[in-house]
Amino acid sequence: MKLLLKISNSILALAVFAALMLAGCRSGVKDVKKDADTLVTGANAAVYEDIKQAEKIFYTLPSPLESAMLIKSAGALFDDNLLNPIDNTRNYNTNRSMALNLGIYTTDLSFASLYDQTQLIINYMNAAKKMADGLGILDAILEEDINKLEENIHNTEVIMDIVSQTYLNSNSYLEDNGQPAVAAMVLAGGWLEGLYISTQLVDMKDFNGNKLVGRIIDQKLSIDILIDLLSSSKGHPAIDELIGQVAKVKTVFDKITLETSPIRPEYDQVTNTTVLKSEVRADLTPEVFKELSETVAAIRSNLIK
Repeated sequence: MKLLLKISNSILALAVFAALMLAGCRSGVKDVKKDADTLVTGANAAVYEDIKQAEKIFYTLPSPLESAMLIKSAGALFDDNLLNPIDNTRNYNTNRSMALNLGIYTTDLSFASLYDQTQLIINYMNAAKKMADGLGILDAILEEDINKLEENIHNTEVIMDIVSQTYLNSNSYLEDNGQPAVAAMVLAGGWLEGLYISTQLVDMKDFNGNKLVGRIIDQKLSIDILIDLLSSSKGHPAIDELIGQVAKVKTVFDKITLETSPIRPEYDQVTNTTVLKSEVRADLTPEVFKELSETVAAIRSNLIK
């Protein structure tokens, strides 16, 4: 497994976490009153000061579509039994459950789209739309996008663009309207779903050298980023509970030892950039992997019930 660091215009970025589809800008956050029944964050100067930093964190986490791409690139087969059933949408009627499952359904949608699952693509787009409607951000998923998706159901490029834009629009809308806590929960739901599907698809008979295992180990590097993002909205019971759950995953990830070889620079004439390459070896045993898989599955089960 290689960890590539690319220097371009004096910007250092982790290539394994390059946000493939996330683009656009954020506008200022409006002041809103804190309500005990919602996840709307109040006009706390310290919290809003953290939002700009949180945006940087947002762009370094893998999007649902990126997670699905990593799974497919590892050669994993599609299994619709791993997706959150559409019928579960009727169970989600709180901001917490709708936000988390908007992220989960978006990841499921991404998974289905990359494997060309025509009917599931429509079903999961509608499920995501229902979650957005419940959160009051229906404008983030436009009716014209649903129609465009149905018209281009066999055009993977168009579908990927719609999924990416839907995900971005949802998070942008929430952050721009003073709800960074809800946006963070959407992101956490998507991240956990991607990790859940990944761990469930690993064939333990082919554990050593399994490409998907390597992708999962990558998330050891992103979990601290996710916790930092959630911590920006610390203080709300739902967020604090989620931080505790993600911390359980981190405890298992911390059992994985990463050894990095000395970094060596390589110049790429095509892109006119210098690439810093380093070999990363991970000490992940089947026993620790099983613990990780079971921990994530238990958390995910709680999120979708």
